Amino acid sequence: MADGPAPEPYFSTVDPPWLALPREVSDVLRPFLPAVVESIINAVPQLVPAYARPIEGRFGRGLRRGVAGALDRFLDLPGTSMPALSPETRLLVAGLGSGEFRQGRSMDALLGAYRSGARVTFRELSKISMDNDLGSSVVVNLGESILAYIDELSAVSAEAYAFEQSERAGEVERRRKELLGLLLTGQTEESSLRQAAAMADWVLPPRMLVVTVPVENSPGLRLRLGNGTLVVERETDVVALVPARGTLTARAELTAALHGRGAVVGPAVDWGRVADSLRLAVLAASAASAEQVADGLPVWADEHLSEIVLGAEPTAIAELAAQRLEPLRELRATQRERLEETLLSWLRHWGQRTPVAEELGIHAQTVGYRVAQLRELFGEELEDPRTRFELELALRAARTPATRAAAAAAAQRAQPGETAVKRD
Repeated sequence: MADGPAPEPYFSTVDPPWLALPREVSDVLRPFLPAVVESIINAVPQLVPAYARPIEGRFGRGLRRGVAGALDRFLDLPGTSMPALSPETRLLVAGLGSGEFRQGRSMDALLGAYRSGARVTFRELSKISMDNDLGSSVVVNLGESILAYIDELSAVSAEAYAFEQSERAGEVERRRKELLGLLLTGQTEESSLRQAAAMADWVLPPRMLVVTVPVENSPGLRLRLGNGTLVVERETDVVALVPARGTLTARAELTAALHGRGAVVGPAVDWGRVADSLRLAVLAASAASAEQVADGLPVWADEHLSEIVLGAEPTAIAELAAQRLEPLRELRATQRERLEETLLSWLRHWGQRTPVAEELGIHAQTVGYRVAQLRELFGEELEDPRTRFELELALRAARTPATRAAAAAAAQRAQPGETAVKRD
């Protein structure tokens, strides 16, 4: 086990209680040490359920060596101001603490064993002291010394347990970062990937959602998403791989878990397409509306795929818009915007006046008037399916930030000296 920081002695500013014990107490008690060790060995499995198993093999040898070493050191202390633990005893007790973590137990079992051992030790040693006429004051000081000694044992073991736990957590985190790296390359064989997942203490799901969250919004994310999620912190964001369950309930639960974190969720993919899902999540973040971001709801990439496609090549889309929307170019800005809005709604609703009027909040007659203007401007092109498709594509794209920027740049380059002609 790697050496962790040594805890402060239990008694640092006052004399330890064993200083008040006569030195001859050790000479009287030491011959009885093997019997006391056996009493503790027999009592602990009965008093601590986690150790209720045969005292044999590696477990039995470790327990017997630990108890004997601890008691032997304790009998070195009477009449001295020595620290409770020698370097050898400290190493032995620390090994018990780190061993508990490696065995998958909590510290409760070992601390319970220490308390049980302390009771048995005091019972046996106080009886021996009285039988040898050492006096009641010795028994009192002996009891206080045992309690103080057990506190030292407990502190060192708990420190070693925590250090081992921290080391394991750091190792698991390192392996999880390596696993995410393998998934993002998408070039690893499945058998190797599953082995890496096992070493990272994670079960590779058949399909998963890739979630990205700004690092400043990530505290508590791992706990909120549950044990089945792989959560890895990077420099500026945290990436979480969430098993995809594919139900509306699961989607609602994940939405609630990510609320207020500025999260973006990529499409559900298998392990070979994790990089694609993450890339689409990043692109979806730029396609989301300001209102959606302000609401604190996560952005789902599968709800913005069309915007992502439109923004993939903004220069080409801007050129298409410039060509198809040329008939509107010389109108006043307010009139052009009004007719573009009407044209997009008209295309979306297949020319039906009523849904267009409802969507725009205007009268159906106004819709008719505006459509007449559009027919005058575009002529028979509005009857061509390909032209209508490209018009809708151009109008939708015009609402994406990337395309607006490209269109503005194109407008600055094209005919800078020309002025708009007012038309009603």
